[in-house]
Amino acid sequence: MNSCPPNRSPGCPVEGTLDMIGGKWKGVVMFHLLDGTKRFNELRRLMPGVTQRMLTRQLRELEADGLVHREVYAEVPPRVEYSLTQKGETLRAIIVALKDWGETHVPYYAMSKQPMPNSEPA
Repeated sequence: MNSCPPNRSPGCPVEGTLDMIGGKWKGVVMFHLLDGTKRFNELRRLMPGVTQRMLTRQLRELEADGLVHREVYAEVPPRVEYSLTQKGETLRAIIVALKDWGETHVPYYAMSKQPMPNSEPA
């Protein structure tokens, strides 16, 4: 997974972290799991832009990296729930910081919070 050489650079841990949580959907999945356990369809409803295939893939990768726990209940139909592992919980502050940063600096979120430069007051 991680392509850092044995005599790694100082930025290598960042590369490794981004390998685990990077991409369009992994951080979003983890953000929604901060509130607690969710079923697959709950996550799909919370993330309308993700396809079923992509969500499945991202959840599997997060599970393989030890960040998300998948619990399958022996019911008919089977019930599957996802939650953050202890390791996943260690990313809570980082995920919340990413959300806060986005609300301030990502244009389509920040526009509703701050006046645009060179704009006249309404």
